[in-house]
Amino acid sequence: MSRRNFGRLFVASAALLTLSCLPALSASKANVEAQFEKWVQADLWPEAHRDGISEQVFRAAFAGVELNWNLTDLAPPGFPPPKELKQTQAEFSSPAPYFNDDRLKRLAVTGRGFASQYASALKKIEKTYGVPGSIVMAIWGRETGFGAAKIPNSAIEVLATKAFMSTRKDMFWTELIAGLRIIENGDVTPAGFKGSSAGALGQPQFMPTSYLKYAVDFDGDGHRNIWTSVPDTLASIANFLVQKGWQRDRGWGYEVTIPATVSCAQEGPDLAKPISHWASLGIERVTGKAFTSNEKKATGMMLVPAGRDGPEFLVTPNFYVIKEYNNSDLYALYIGNLADRIAYGSGPFRGPWGDVGKMLRSDVATMQKALENKGYDVGGSDGLPGYKTRRSIGRWQEKSGMKPTCYPEASMIGKLK
Repeated sequence: MSRRNFGRLFVASAALLTLSCLPALSASKANVEAQFEKWVQADLWPEAHRDGISEQVFRAAFAGVELNWNLTDLAPPGFPPPKELKQTQAEFSSPAPYFNDDRLKRLAVTGRGFASQYASALKKIEKTYGVPGSIVMAIWGRETGFGAAKIPNSAIEVLATKAFMSTRKDMFWTELIAGLRIIENGDVTPAGFKGSSAGALGQPQFMPTSYLKYAVDFDGDGHRNIWTSVPDTLASIANFLVQKGWQRDRGWGYEVTIPATVSCAQEGPDLAKPISHWASLGIERVTGKAFTSNEKKATGMMLVPAGRDGPEFLVTPNFYVIKEYNNSDLYALYIGNLADRIAYGSGPFRGPWGDVGKMLRSDVATMQKALENKGYDVGGSDGLPGYKTRRSIGRWQEKSGMKPTCYPEASMIGKLK
């Protein structure tokens, strides 16, 4: 028995004197940890070995690794099943606090400083990949504060814990094997293999499978180093975006005003039209600047993330490429706004965010199911008002003789039965 396990059992025994519930819990945890050790040797190691992982690397990667009981989304064997977690990710809550102007200002100032410091690398990245440096900088800033965020977790420990006892074991099994392959390839040592509590790696916060696909060695030292190399980090972000379909010489989109006579139920990437079409309807940029002739020929999509009660946009296909990084409209808008602040000194979106995003997900899911029963495609009843839900609401409102707002409201629940 290791000293650490012996210490755990000693503490559990002492707790018997005061809390009668702890002995069973401690014994249960000890049992799970024993199962984990067996799983590592009997299940994981043979699979890793078949995948080309050497015994030396495997042993080094798991030296000192234990279950991390502080992680979320865990389903330990023998424990009661976890309760359904509320959506806590900021991208899925009320929009206004997410776009905190003071934080965006600070990030923009820092981003401009780093853009100047790494101007040569960014120029080379833009030439190589066709992704604006401001977009790359904005993602770097949003993900890890331009590398300032502390990433203290052993990525192997996080990935192994989740592969063994999370509600998404299959996904994390794949990521764990990919993580071991990264160490086997020699790009990082086990000690330097750090990630978030969700298993995302380094400064761009790539999952291991994404690292293997998109990370690049841009500083020429022979290693794809997204932990301490800024050029590798920035180029890896750009490579991710271009591999996902980034269109060279186009930005992410524009904040616009959409006339009241134009239905808000026309948004979505599957309803793309030439920007000249949208302009012909009276949709204009909030800056007053006209769309260029080249841009008018290109496609754009309407986006109303808060329906009629928030800023309105025409976005390019690149907006949806940014969403490949984080599948949230608000995340992609955050990146676009921060990039514009870094590149042009822009400010916040001009349209105010209304009092939206406060409905319970269960209520939104109920509305989605009701709309599905009426034949609308809402994109699934997950309680998150994505573009398919928003435009379905708008179409239902129009069909019902109501003024379309294209966003779920509590007053609609009774009417949708």
